[in-house]
Amino acid sequence: MDFGMPTLVELNGPEENAALCARLGLQFVELNMNLPEYADVQHIDRALLRRLMARYDIYFTLHLDERMDVCDFNPLVRGAYLETLRRALELASELPIPILNLHLSSGVYFTLPDGKLWLYEQNVPAFFDALDAFRALVDAYCAPDTRVCIENTDGFAPFAQRGIERLLKSPRFGLTLDVGHMHGAGYIDAPFYAAHMDRLTHMHLHDAAGRKNHLPLGEGELDWREKIALAGTHNARAVVEVKTPSALRDSVKRLCLAGYVEAP
Repeated sequence: MDFGMPTLVELNGPEENAALCARLGLQFVELNMNLPEYADVQHIDRALLRRLMARYDIYFTLHLDERMDVCDFNPLVRGAYLETLRRALELASELPIPILNLHLSSGVYFTLPDGKLWLYEQNVPAFFDALDAFRALVDAYCAPDTRVCIENTDGFAPFAQRGIERLLKSPRFGLTLDVGHMHGAGYIDAPFYAAHMDRLTHMHLHDAAGRKNHLPLGEGELDWREKIALAGTHNARAVVEVKTPSALRDSVKRLCLAGYVEAP
């Protein structure tokens, strides 16, 4: 089973991230498109990434922009996100990159006296049409060994669950299980994941306490060994998704002591 690390903002660019990844005995770095150096996929230095892959014997996955909304009602906005995705799929094919991680946006909601009204839920046909176009683009440009994985965040609304099931009709899609998000959301998505566990492809692994996420392993309430076993059962890779180098080192130390990672 492969373990990786997120892009850490305290480190300077892909070289420092790749060097730390190798030094800790991890296999990959998840580049984050919210950071300015990775936001414009077309201008990411492919030659540099290839050199780093060879020099440090690691590979990369890609976390798509968290604001990406492939169903936006504005066709100009929607088109820009789809073109960004197309370019990301081309990058994935060229390097190669096995995983593109996506937060599926639930869009905008209006707060009414009796609760939230999600505009996508009110306009489900348009939402589904946009998802079908998104799926068609992925099918057209996704390399055979690459998967676009949908990550859980605060809990999928029922209309979003139905939308994800439309995406999962394509073998190019999978699921990312963020174990801390699942815990913080009160396991509201657990039945959905249980029903589609055969599509688990990627995991964001960290500890959590209540709604507090991204804690180093062993500093929260999760049985992280059980989560690793789940990922291993489904041949999923896991990003140790903490936010600082010190938290990453502490987490990897626990992985080493538990026998999951060889001591660097």
